[in-house]
Amino acid sequence: MEKDMESENMFKVLDDGFVRLVDTMGNDSSIVQAARVSYGAGTKKISEDRGLIRYLLRHKHTSPFEMCEIKLHIRVPMDCWRQWIRHRTANVNEYSTRYSIAINSAMKTTPENWRLQATNNKQGSEGTIEPIEGAQLTEREATLHAACWKEYEARIERGVARELARKDLPLATYTEAYWKIDLNNLLHFLALRMESNAQHEIREYAKTIGEKIVSKWVPMAWEAFCDYQMNSVTFSNKEQKVLGMIYSGRQQEALAFLRETGWVKGDKPNLEAKEFLAKLNDMNIDFPIG
Repeated sequence: MEKDMESENMFKVLDDGFVRLVDTMGNDSSIVQAARVSYGAGTKKISEDRGLIRYLLRHKHTSPFEMCEIKLHIRVPMDCWRQWIRHRTANVNEYSTRYSIAINSAMKTTPENWRLQATNNKQGSEGTIEPIEGAQLTEREATLHAACWKEYEARIERGVARELARKDLPLATYTEAYWKIDLNNLLHFLALRMESNAQHEIREYAKTIGEKIVSKWVPMAWEAFCDYQMNSVTFSNKEQKVLGMIYSGRQQEALAFLRETGWVKGDKPNLEAKEFLAKLNDMNIDFPIG
């Protein structure tokens, strides 16, 4: 799969990855048309189209968004691709290293970007290693990548089957794929992968797709998505009760309620309570515990 970094539809991601827009079907008007069924072009004002799209997304009427589809050509590290491919609502055709020589490129980590394992999240990261130690890790990474590729080339030259020769290539090796998906499922992908707690590498791809491609392709849908999904806050039934108590000046009653329901034990909030407190903090609402 050839890449042309000069194309206006191609966007660089990470050190050697990219996202390239191949094709789209439908646009904002297609969403409106599906929702109205009998919609005729030119019979409604743009402002009414925008209002309808916002209503649909606000109330989770998602099927009209399936009338739009997009096809992307991507180059992505294999470990990142493993997360990506879990979204099984797309059509995929990936570069095959059984038929072709592997791509001679692996994602490199700069000295300041070696992340540490999070202490309170088994699958997340927090903080980074000091750059001096990071430089040593980066140097060893380059040595490892070179050794793996040298061995791979030696196996290929010897005539070892490609499907076997590839097995020791690092997960940092780039792969390429064509990825086609409808807008409804794409927005679900973006909502998960643009979140701050998503892995940095896939978040960079999601941000590129959303901000540089989707925002131009379906600007009304993108605006509604940002307002009602990415930048919105939802409250559970319990959280709404606590908010009501806080706003009516009954903070001690609210705290007692959280203790009774097990969200707070002593002065320690559980994970659900911490997430609720984070929402309050984002809204500049002070609700001290303990």
